Amino acid sequence: MSTDVTDRYPTRLPRREASRPRTDPVVWGSADGGPLTARDLAAYDRNGFHVWPDLLTPAEVADLTGEIAALAAVPRPPDDHRIVFEEASGQVRSVFEVHRLSEAFDRLVRDPRLLGLARQILASDVYVHQSRVNYKPGFGGGPFPWHSDFETWHAEDGMPAPRALSVSVALAENLPYNGSLMIIPGSHHTFVPCVGETPPDHYLNSLRTHGFTVGMPDDEAVAELARNAGIEQFTGPAGGAVVFDSNCVHGSNGNITPYPRSNVFVVYNSVHNALTAPFAAPAPRPAFLASRDFTPL
Repeated sequence: MSTDVTDRYPTRLPRREASRPRTDPVVWGSADGGPLTARDLAAYDRNGFHVWPDLLTPAEVADLTGEIAALAAVPRPPDDHRIVFEEASGQVRSVFEVHRLSEAFDRLVRDPRLLGLARQILASDVYVHQSRVNYKPGFGGGPFPWHSDFETWHAEDGMPAPRALSVSVALAENLPYNGSLMIIPGSHHTFVPCVGETPPDHYLNSLRTHGFTVGMPDDEAVAELARNAGIEQFTGPAGGAVVFDSNCVHGSNGNITPYPRSNVFVVYNSVHNALTAPFAAPAPRPAFLASRDFTPL
């Protein structure tokens, strides 16, 4: 447990406890600090996300699509856990730390379009907490169960507060039936504590196994959030993006269709929200999952 920072979001508890209101702002900045208007920021504060239908051009999508194919094809040693395979099909499920493996993805995380938005919402300089490509291959892409990223980053990485956000960029068409992202609007205003102690090296099993429950909200908590606001599903052509708060409860179905769904995720964290010791795990996760290089971009 961390002794450096007060734990305002206790989780991984021995028994179920009620959800609690978020105590930190969602939007830290203002309309004069970046590309989003006051109306955009108000909607982001209310819903927890912002949709950007045409972030990338077709040429940019083609360049990054070639990169994700190359990353998936490179043989890696067994102890390189940055590449994760589907449990059933053996196809590539995720590749982490892509901005360190690829110059094209390094340019993407530094792109002023993404950086300007992250700096505006978080009102500070930012660094990359995590980057990854999720492949969701046709006929074999497994689901991502309902979860809050911040719950994991707080418990296992030592992120003090939800002053972070993710940008999910579609590199293939996201359809209603090929496992596209789903978010419960407004769920970022509520922190849902999870039950169960974090096992040693939990990250290895949780990356490979769909059925893990440690760090996942229970069905009752998810149902209550959904009753209040429903579920939003994000579909659209390649090149579109969704920016969402770190505490949004989100997930995606498996993909049994012939149509693959590839997305790149970039997680920006405020430099004022640097990681401490984990709040509910025996040891920090490795750097490819939670960078401890807090150098601003």
